Amino acid sequence: MKKRAIVLRDPLEVAIESALRPGHFIDWRMESTFTSDLDEVAEQIDQLASTDPQRAARIYESFLAGCYEKADEIDDDGYFGQVIEGLYCGWVKAPQAAGADPDKTVSLLLDRMGHDPYGYADQLEREAVKVLDKAALAALERAVRTLFDAKEKSGQSPHRWGEALRTIYAQQQNIPSYVAVCEQTEFSAQDSLAIALMQKAEGKIEDALSSVERGLLLDNKKPYASSAGHDLAKLKRELLANLGRQDEALADAWAEFQKTPSKYRYQELMSFAPEPARADWRAKALDVAEHGSLDSLIDLLVETKETDRLVRRLQDASDEVFEGLSHFATGPAAEFLAETHPGVAARLFRAMGMRILKAKKSKYYHEALENFEDAKNCYERANLGPEWEALVVEVYREHYRKVGFMPGFERLAAGLGPGQKLSYLDRARKRWLPRE
Repeated sequence: MKKRAIVLRDPLEVAIESALRPGHFIDWRMESTFTSDLDEVAEQIDQLASTDPQRAARIYESFLAGCYEKADEIDDDGYFGQVIEGLYCGWVKAPQAAGADPDKTVSLLLDRMGHDPYGYADQLEREAVKVLDKAALAALERAVRTLFDAKEKSGQSPHRWGEALRTIYAQQQNIPSYVAVCEQTEFSAQDSLAIALMQKAEGKIEDALSSVERGLLLDNKKPYASSAGHDLAKLKRELLANLGRQDEALADAWAEFQKTPSKYRYQELMSFAPEPARADWRAKALDVAEHGSLDSLIDLLVETKETDRLVRRLQDASDEVFEGLSHFATGPAAEFLAETHPGVAARLFRAMGMRILKAKKSKYYHEALENFEDAKNCYERANLGPEWEALVVEVYREHYRKVGFMPGFERLAAGLGPGQKLSYLDRARKRWLPRE
């Protein structure tokens, strides 16, 4: 009787299968840990690529195949897609290191981009161009150009492949070819930005400024502001400064700050302000910001460490106003004031927790609990025990049906640790008495 041959599996493929957890659904709470495990395996393959690129390429293919098999078993918030994007880049690099035919590598890449039921590779060229060597990038340009021309000749829109060509030419710093594609399709503000950045990299500052001006004119024709318009305006000020036109750059930065005061526009304004006059510009900026949105003002006052002004402004606002503010503003402000003004910080932490509960965002209930724990600590440091008790009563009264949240809050309100539980009667009293 013949003995069956034993097939030894590659240990990295074994690790991949283990990390992918076949048959187990990964919900949003598990995704971060899950993708971290995948990243660890990907790092091992990346290290292997420097010594055995052929084996690495084969394992990358297995990893990608496994990820697509897993796609129906995960609640992806975007992290899983990022892992797959990174695997594709490794998969592209490994054959290059092994001396593979660049045309074959590009053919495989385009095949995946065109046959991806989950969309992970839809715009893969944006990352792929960063890791392709010169020969492979040229091969990609030839292949995409063929697809672009075929669409155009058939009377169909070549938009998809026009975008890919733009990405390739920007990576190659090929301004004439980039412009030619724009003229065959449609010239946008984003195109002006890309061309200006290439011209700036070549030291053609005057040309870059002309491209920026053209882009701003195109953007101003739109009924709404775009990210390209914002980036163009910022680049314009940089170019003016490069040309020695510092006063114009400062005036433009000040005009932008006055329109929409923010921490980032303040930072840019101060970068152009001459050193002797910075105190005056700071004062002017803070006065203007007082008339802007409270979100932006809080952000700016934390940035400039204007504690007294921040506290004064927050003390005048109601809890309802706090709840309407962004976590991005209230979070840093609460942390900033927790030690020096715990009473104000407590209200900010309270507002963040209530905002999550009122929006019924069960996905973030764990963050709400952290917010309420911080609020409790700050209330205690400020000797505001009654305010904390009032918050407990309000949460029990308004949110007692939120079963995914209340057990943790009950432990917090009772002063218990995460692993401790209330007795049946204690829990019953907590749920009943506050609503009498």
